[in-house]
Amino acid sequence: MSETGNAQVPARLGTIDITGVGARCKMLLGDIDGDGRMEVVMIQADGGIDDRYVPHQVQCATAYSLDGELLWQVGAPDPEAGGPGSDYPAQLYDIDGDGCCELLCVMDRQFRIIDGRTGVVRESRELPDELAHDCIIVANLSGGERASDIILKDRYRRLWAMDADWRLLWTHEGNPGHYPWVHDIDGDGRDEVMAGYTMLDHDGTPLWSCRDLDDHADCLWIGDVLGDGTRQLVVGGSVTVMYDFGGRELWRYDGSIESQHVALGRYRSDEPGLQVAGLDRIVRGDQGAASGRDGIFLLDRHGRELWKEDRQTKGWLTIIETLRGWDGGALDYILAYRRGGGVLPALLDGHGRTAWAFPVDGYVQYGDLTGAGRTHVLIYDDQQASIWAAEPGTLAAARPGQPLRQPKRLHHATLYPGGEYGVSC
Repeated sequence: MSETGNAQVPARLGTIDITGVGARCKMLLGDIDGDGRMEVVMIQADGGIDDRYVPHQVQCATAYSLDGELLWQVGAPDPEAGGPGSDYPAQLYDIDGDGCCELLCVMDRQFRIIDGRTGVVRESRELPDELAHDCIIVANLSGGERASDIILKDRYRRLWAMDADWRLLWTHEGNPGHYPWVHDIDGDGRDEVMAGYTMLDHDGTPLWSCRDLDDHADCLWIGDVLGDGTRQLVVGGSVTVMYDFGGRELWRYDGSIESQHVALGRYRSDEPGLQVAGLDRIVRGDQGAASGRDGIFLLDRHGRELWKEDRQTKGWLTIIETLRGWDGGALDYILAYRRGGGVLPALLDGHGRTAWAFPVDGYVQYGDLTGAGRTHVLIYDDQQASIWAAEPGTLAAARPGQPLRQPKRLHHATLYPGGEYGVSC
């Protein structure tokens, strides 16, 4: 698979000089000033830790406009910063409902709310535990009009749920996986929490757990995979498994060595329902990441393999995500990046062919930057971020002065992408 002969090349709409943000940053997107288009916030993590066991904190955060203007910087870049081997505890979310995203992050062992317009620290709150900062999850556990509760976690043992006034709602001990996903599965106006392999009610009560799954959950997706008007939960971990919301296993794909990423999408017109793209880490690199090998695969709605990439290059750290709204077509693409082995980021179609090939390498973030209904892709390294689209155009706001709503995917940013397909949130 992954044929490249007829691939199209996207249009570059602009570049941002990010040499002032420091090394090994993660990009967040959101409308932080209410001007009707998104801004870029680069997050640098602390170094000097073993992030397999100890969560990162934020070392520095730097905000830019899409025109490359430096808006603010909190903290100072560190040349010995940590790397992106795990999540950074930072999200852009409009926590106060004023139309502008705030930066929620953990810095200096405190949970902080930073004003998106100015970079001023508005609130600092004590953490419920010294290791409660592996990631940040925004949830609606209290049944309010909008999500205003916060879930924190350590690497692999505990969760802490806090309400909007920073009162502890509940804790959970177990195996929460990398990034728990929150969703109102029973329609009562409160989110349930899929914490690794265990579904928790909004009050932290365990409802059910997956059976016979090893290690931990890498990613979680929700969508109407079967195409019958219901919703299902797809778990990527030791294998790829689909459940109904009552915890009944519907199918299991065990044709992978390690199912590191999954991504739901409408990738093919000849298949009903949704398809499940996955990333199999076939050979772990015993001499580092460059010596291993991974491969992308695609399953139908019943978990049957449609194809699997026969990768001929080295590299086992690929990230795949669902890219919607790219070129105005009815179908989605599989966005694949961090491939290694000289393979650049690309958009694959539902047959495994490279439909769009980006001419630069780096980490990737994406979203509708201007509110015009088309998705932009940003590719970045330590020096520059480049902005790409399916066709030439501008980065002007479609509705100037009207704040952009922050999609759930962007305020649940994680190294282990999960998501919701076709769900209004």
